[in-house]
Amino acid sequence: MVAASANTTPPARMRKPVRRFVLHRIMPPVARNVYRWLGRSWRYEVEGGENLSRLIAARQPVVGAFLHARTFALLHFFSLPEQGRWILMCSQSRDGELMTRVEEGLGFRVARGSSGKGGARALVEMIRAQRDDRGLNSCLSADGSRGPRGIAQLGTITLAQKTDSLLLPVAASADNAWVWQKSWDRTVVPKPGATVRIRIGEPIEVPTRLSPDATEALRQRLESVLLDMHAGLDRHTGLRDSQPLRAPDPPGAAAR
Repeated sequence: MVAASANTTPPARMRKPVRRFVLHRIMPPVARNVYRWLGRSWRYEVEGGENLSRLIAARQPVVGAFLHARTFALLHFFSLPEQGRWILMCSQSRDGELMTRVEEGLGFRVARGSSGKGGARALVEMIRAQRDDRGLNSCLSADGSRGPRGIAQLGTITLAQKTDSLLLPVAASADNAWVWQKSWDRTVVPKPGATVRIRIGEPIEVPTRLSPDATEALRQRLESVLLDMHAGLDRHTGLRDSQPLRAPDPPGAAAR
């Protein structure tokens, strides 16, 4: 009689707490320390920094708008004390849980949500936070958490309207970087020792009331400004990508 072999694979109910412990307790400090080391190795060249400094000194709240692909290049810069205090939005996914803990460790306040899940609730949290604390600013990717890449959505405009904030376009590029080609936004991660060039644009006033046509015109203006800023920076740094900054419209799509 042959004995049945023992199943050495832990049951799912045992694996989940272990995975949660690794994700919540072990990975965040490791990822945060690696990112801090990476960020401290970068050399910054900043254009338009006086735009942000002036607004911070005046305690004029702003909504920073950027392209999702350049998040990693911007986080360390905006975590520096002289850049003010910020609230960000991060997705409710497992990857988002890790990023949330990293961002909180860098000194940011984080609202959980994305364009796919919980985004409206997170946006309300950001609005309340800025209304309650006029020294708090917010950052939100203009093209959302799922894209399409480079196409501005309405989140930043709504946030600026509801908080009486100025919309501040922000762009980043690097002279030596990895491009994560499998991500929807083609994430750019500057390599150790890279020169990171940041451009802070002119603030854009957002009226509290806008007609649908005026809202669309403002959305297109923000999108155009961000794409132009990034294209100019990429030419300056020499950053190359085989795909355009803005995802092409699908065949048959109506013109924007």
